[in-house]
Amino acid sequence: MTDNLSNSFSLPVAGVPAGLLAGRVAVITGASAGIGAATARRFAAAGAAVALLGRRSGLLDDLAATLREEGSAQVLPVAVDVTDPAALTAAASTIRATLGRPDLVVANAGVMLGAPFDEADTAEWDQMIDVNLRGLLATGQVFIADLLDAADAGRAADLVNLGSIAAEVIFADYPVYGATKAAVTQLTRNLRASLGPRGVRVRSVDPGFAITELGADMAHEATRVGLDEMRSAITAITAEDVADAITYSVAVPARVNIAELTVVPTQLG
Repeated sequence: MTDNLSNSFSLPVAGVPAGLLAGRVAVITGASAGIGAATARRFAAAGAAVALLGRRSGLLDDLAATLREEGSAQVLPVAVDVTDPAALTAAASTIRATLGRPDLVVANAGVMLGAPFDEADTAEWDQMIDVNLRGLLATGQVFIADLLDAADAGRAADLVNLGSIAAEVIFADYPVYGATKAAVTQLTRNLRASLGPRGVRVRSVDPGFAITELGADMAHEATRVGLDEMRSAITAITAEDVADAITYSVAVPARVNIAELTVVPTQLG
């Protein structure tokens, strides 16, 4: 996927042409690393103003500095926990005052903590439900008025929810993670039914077997080792591959919605 996009757009750093997203204001949660950071780089290189949201302020500041060095003038790092609705609301106000009203929101923040059901730490279940579902819900709600405003003005408006192939594929040691992502899939489909007629494009992007830090902090050692083995058994995709797909999906004409996008290694078929 990365090679195809690079061949089409012929921009070696970002994989998209300068100006493709010019005039758009993007918000990306979980932007400090992985798919969020890679997507921020793509969007910034394509000309969007980008708000970087995440918990790790140092990494956000470093990414913002890098993007500015690469020529992106409108970059705003905002340290925030998406599970804190009041903090998220305050962050949204800061973004509007600094960059303008967003018309492109990528709800990417997520955690993946696996373990056999009978051995799991239920605190990890709570964390996944809080971040993967409640945080995603709060993100969409705090920015939905901005997206509807953009749509009313005849502009493209996008809400992108990061899911996972775990919503559809059974991974025995990830029952709660899979459940949260299945909830994201169904939520996204319902939001598309209600917001699509009002001009907001709602989509889910479901990666699988991407090399990111996702899962690195799970407590169950055997499951963590098994994840590394699964990823190394095939030619895995990268965070940049997923970011390329997201960028393509938001850059199509406003009349088009790529409603559900699955991004997996070729070897998975």
